[in-house]
Amino acid sequence: MALADGISRPTKARYLVLSALFVVSSISFGDRAAMAVAGPAVSASLHLDPVAMGYILSGFAIAYVIAQVPGGALLDRYGSRWIYTGALALWSLFTLLQGWTGLFSGASAAIFLFSMRFLEGMASAPAVPANARIAASWFPSSERGLATAIFNSSQYFSLVAFAPLMGWLVHGFGWPWVFFVMGGLGLVTAAFLPMIVRSPLHSPLIDAAELAYIERGGALVDIERKSPVTHFTWHNVRQLIANRMLLGVYLGQYCVGVLTYFFVTWFPIYLVQQRGLSILHAGMMTAVPAICGFAGGIVGGVLSDEILRRTGSLTIARKAPILIGMTMAALIVACNFTTSQVAVMVLMSMAFFGKGLAALGWTVISDVSPKELVGVTGGVFNTVGNIPGIVTPIVIGYIVARLGSFDWALAFVAAHCLIAIFAYFAVVPAIERLELKPAG
Repeated sequence: MALADGISRPTKARYLVLSALFVVSSISFGDRAAMAVAGPAVSASLHLDPVAMGYILSGFAIAYVIAQVPGGALLDRYGSRWIYTGALALWSLFTLLQGWTGLFSGASAAIFLFSMRFLEGMASAPAVPANARIAASWFPSSERGLATAIFNSSQYFSLVAFAPLMGWLVHGFGWPWVFFVMGGLGLVTAAFLPMIVRSPLHSPLIDAAELAYIERGGALVDIERKSPVTHFTWHNVRQLIANRMLLGVYLGQYCVGVLTYFFVTWFPIYLVQQRGLSILHAGMMTAVPAICGFAGGIVGGVLSDEILRRTGSLTIARKAPILIGMTMAALIVACNFTTSQVAVMVLMSMAFFGKGLAALGWTVISDVSPKELVGVTGGVFNTVGNIPGIVTPIVIGYIVARLGSFDWALAFVAAHCLIAIFAYFAVVPAIERLELKPAG
């Protein structure tokens, strides 16, 4: 685009790409949360106890964790465009198929449901590493905090947008329609994704001025370029899992993941079983802390980028919001000391605002990943960050089954918020990009 005086005005194609990442991520997190919202109706219909539901809820994360590093390697080898599109189509199909669980009964129904959740998790594995990889290629460092916060905040927006819809579908049409609608939406979106998500070097949406601007600002514009040299070696992978800085970031993300998976698995069930809400009202009320989490994520990204512009220090810019946010998130345990539903929603909203504020892990990974292995580093990071998806639903299932209450479950979640602070401030030193060392 050119102005009248001949000066080129940069395009803003990166924001259209970011919008696409936000939409796809919202669908992804909505699909993950579908079982949580439909869970009370599913468990009643299929006669599943809390322990069985815990295992079914964890089925997604088991496969998701297993497939993270292979998914990241696929991204680094073949690029984000088609791997991401294929992943979206497949996980949407497996989400849709969960709606047919009612054709089975007894153990067969539980096995089918677990299997579909497992396959959905495996297909979803490249999604979040692809987001980080695409953000690293399209956004300069000074804008990456906000960009990452926006697509990461889709996990909250998805509940704002989809939890009331899913609650209404359960109430009005039956729980299978939650999966039919969410799966169908993803399949439609997959048809349009390749038109937008492309390398900045090959996108028809970007002009030379914008390309020069993002590259000058630190965007890794060439990481989608295929190379005959593969950097996926066990020597390099060992560097990714033995580096102190990355180990601290991994631990911090694990702890944040405990809070995330409580919210997307047990939180609506907590509102029904412990707080006495109907499924319809629980679906609607789930949106309240989700809105606060979304707002916290945007504020965290803006705050982090502003601190970076003022101080020039990635370490201060990324760690400060994490400290504030995780301290707020630990307030979730205070729900154990009130019987007021209003107080519970206020405390939950504060906790999830804090969680959103602190959700800078993917920004940090974009900042520190070796440029040759952005996908694999993201895969390792996301593997650790989603192990709580296996642990948290099962542990909380046992706590609730044994004690008949969620009180210790909330204490379990709050403790991990404090451990996250320890990880970033006692383990992670200065935040800087890791340079791979050659073998030998």
